[in-house]
Amino acid sequence: MRRLLLLVSAIVFVDTAFFAAITPLLPGYVDEYGLSKGGAGVLAAAYPAGTMLGALPAGWFAARVGTRPAVLAGLVVLAVSSVAFAFAPTIVVLDLARFVQGLGSAASWAGALGLLAVAAPRERRGEMLGSAFGTALVGALCGPVLGGAADRLGHEPVFSAVAVAALALAAVAARTPAVAPGAETTVRALLAGVRERRIAIGAAIVVLVGLVFGTISVLAPLRLDALGAGATLIALTFLLSAALEAVMSPFMGRMSDRRGPLLPALAGLGGAAVVVALLPWPGSAGLLIVLLVLAAPVIGILWLPAMALLSEGAEVRGMEQAVAFAVMNLAWSIGETGGAAGGARLAQAAGDHVPYLLLSAACAAGFVALRRSLGR
Repeated sequence: MRRLLLLVSAIVFVDTAFFAAITPLLPGYVDEYGLSKGGAGVLAAAYPAGTMLGALPAGWFAARVGTRPAVLAGLVVLAVSSVAFAFAPTIVVLDLARFVQGLGSAASWAGALGLLAVAAPRERRGEMLGSAFGTALVGALCGPVLGGAADRLGHEPVFSAVAVAALALAAVAARTPAVAPGAETTVRALLAGVRERRIAIGAAIVVLVGLVFGTISVLAPLRLDALGAGATLIALTFLLSAALEAVMSPFMGRMSDRRGPLLPALAGLGGAAVVVALLPWPGSAGLLIVLLVLAAPVIGILWLPAMALLSEGAEVRGMEQAVAFAVMNLAWSIGETGGAAGGARLAQAAGDHVPYLLLSAACAAGFVALRRSLGR
């Protein structure tokens, strides 16, 4: 079990590190290619757009063909897209490379987390998923450092190294036993499962988290750059925020196991409503950095209860666990794409405060709706 947890953790670590590497690089791409705020949002959103397209097909593939083939396919696609990103000569190639990476991520996450959820004891599932997801957050932590290294050392050697790491993990995964494919997971069953209450609530929370983090991933680096922060300081900001988020993740997983997922979900929605409303107002880089470092772990509370709800809902429906994480991928990618692209365009048209305050209101509405559902 420990070896499996290490493998799954390594897979999600490498994937999220490459995804998050763009954060400190985004202002440089804006200058190099003359991008508007909306154009920067398109580049940031290309990855989750690929995940959105690939989420349900990847979940079906992992459930019917097997988790190991899904993981292998995702890692190979990650390696190819890393090389393409490293040597991209134009913004169009950069966008396409990010999009293809998102496709691969849909397969590797559905396969890896599905395998772990099935193998973990039922009473420790939240804790095990929390540990793996905490490693993903460490990947998000290291991603800006990776981007900072690419800014200083060059994109070609740094992102080529990501490709080598992905292929090395594929070699290890090829020797790992996979869960037997499920014969009953049809596309109709997959779509019907979304109507299960736990799955619907979990997916809605993940969409909201994706919207918030997608918006922050574009607007915060550009705002920090405008306030005088360089790529290194931007990378350090997101490193510290992800570090706090990663430390909290196993704790939230254990809380979800012991007290149920809805209490931490309420805490996360209430906290997110407050911190997101504060993000557009700081007038100095230092104050914004402090707020961002504190905001990520507060918002990140929502990941674990959402994942637990999705996993429980799949179990109730008799669905493969890989399908639950396919739904998670789909929900996250819808939110992340909408936040990165839509939030950036809305900010360009009306100012940063508009998308932030709309998201704060959405978190508050989610808090009220969840409390009412508990009272029924």
